[in-house]
Amino acid sequence: MAKRDYYELLGVQRTATDQDLKSAFRRLAKECHPDRNPGDTAAEQNFKDLNEAYEALKDPQKRAAYDKFGHAAFDQSMGRHPGGGFGPDFASSMSDIFEDLFGEFMGGRRGGGGGAAGPRGRNSRERGADLRYNMEITLEEAFAGKAAEVRVPTSVACETCTGTGAKPGTKPTQCPTCGGMGKVRASQGFFTIERTCPTCMGRGEVIDDPCTACSGAGRQMRERTLQINIPAGVEDGTKVRLVGDGEAGLRGGPPGDLYIFLSLKPHSFFQRDGADIFCKVPIAMTTAALGGQIEVPSLDGTASRVKVPEGTPSGKQFRLKGKGMPVLRSKVVGDLFIQVDVETPKNLTRRQRELLEEFEGESHKGTSPESAGFFARVKDFFEGKGG
Repeated sequence: MAKRDYYELLGVQRTATDQDLKSAFRRLAKECHPDRNPGDTAAEQNFKDLNEAYEALKDPQKRAAYDKFGHAAFDQSMGRHPGGGFGPDFASSMSDIFEDLFGEFMGGRRGGGGGAAGPRGRNSRERGADLRYNMEITLEEAFAGKAAEVRVPTSVACETCTGTGAKPGTKPTQCPTCGGMGKVRASQGFFTIERTCPTCMGRGEVIDDPCTACSGAGRQMRERTLQINIPAGVEDGTKVRLVGDGEAGLRGGPPGDLYIFLSLKPHSFFQRDGADIFCKVPIAMTTAALGGQIEVPSLDGTASRVKVPEGTPSGKQFRLKGKGMPVLRSKVVGDLFIQVDVETPKNLTRRQRELLEEFEGESHKGTSPESAGFFARVKDFFEGKGG
């Protein structure tokens, strides 16, 4: 499939200024950013195409080449490998674009509050990775909320070097190869190629005397004990985010986040459907026939009495308003539905059998209208077949 025109992708004219290009790219890239469109492959591809277009047009030399030769101008440039596809240097260049344009959208420049290695250098403090913790809770805990304690193995800032990675009494120095830029440039004909600095691996700093406790990483593995609050009304699959409780950043960088994924244990009585709770209660045949009362439990620990009318059929539901689950972060509460299941008597004594047989002899007087009506229709059906 032929590539779309870069100007058309960005929605600008060929006479657009650098500021026009940047504004159009910022607006469109925010709309189709993967964080805003999880699982949308079309949006992800559009995001990549927009980055490719802006990377080409923001550079005056590349833009001039594109205006003259179109997409053919980049067939053998921009870090393309002989076997096809873009190499790590191109990905590094694209990473710089993301840092420059999405600082505000993504919550600040990658690496957080640490200073840059040089006046124009890349931030050397890399953000720590996010962590996941799976927790199983009961339906009662989901109903009432819960304060829990979790123990998470993770990397924390090195206490010896306070996260710098350098031996106490020393500090990282500016990379002599790239001058703190984190990248080096090389001219290849008409184009200038930027590559990740091989000395500092893009950090802009080097550590001449690394910390012996963390081997220069600025962090160590530890087990942390964290307190978390699970709000009332959480559902199966709810994700709780603990900002800053993830893995420590490399060499003093900001930490990642910890995500608690909740799953609910099956309950012996109740089944949940959103904010509503369902409970199946077996009742005696005599209670269903003669009527009566049954006592049922609820998640708040109290018991509720349900009146069973005379002649209640099996499967009949009774609704108890406000006895269900609370809705997360609202004052809405669901309902509790009690479904009765009429139990057929078993292990009858001789006297019980005699009584039932006596009752059966009187059943022609309309005590079972549904079954009588059904078999009457069955009889008519077979008589019709015979006719």
